[in-house]
Amino acid sequence: MDQQLRSAFLEGMSRAATFVAVATTDGPAGRFGVTISSVTSVSADGDHPSLLACVHQSSPVGAAILANRMFCINLLQEGQRTISDLFAGRQTPGEHHTRFDLIPWHAGSLSQPVLEGATANFECQVATSVLWETHHVIIGRVKDVRLSSDPAALLYGSRAYKRAIEIPSTT
Repeated sequence: MDQQLRSAFLEGMSRAATFVAVATTDGPAGRFGVTISSVTSVSADGDHPSLLACVHQSSPVGAAILANRMFCINLLQEGQRTISDLFAGRQTPGEHHTRFDLIPWHAGSLSQPVLEGATANFECQVATSVLWETHHVIIGRVKDVRLSSDPAALLYGSRAYKRAIEIPSTT
């Protein structure tokens, strides 16, 4: 791979602020969670709304999601930076399941770990997936959505946590 192209790509993508999410799963393959920034809606139409999430193939979370066939995307609230760091492995190291002992969560309607305080939680059933080079690209059928009263999502861009502020209209 062209390292100059890779470096320019990483720098360019770091400039795209995006929301921070924790993908969680529970089932026969175990309970796991990982911080991800690659989540997007696919469609609000069809049998169910759908979303797409990317998880690195070296993370045990991707394999667990595929084996459990269920997962939850927890869109973090702007005050949940420590939860992002925890599930990114930047805080207390340890087994993935012990991370859940450090935060408030409950089992959702699909028995998936729903992180309390998140601005939105999307419980999903795996619809399809593909291994694209280094990442599992997983599309889930959204089966349940929970919305908190605080819509302020935690953002990440330019290699730092951010929060959204409204830009006044100039017209």
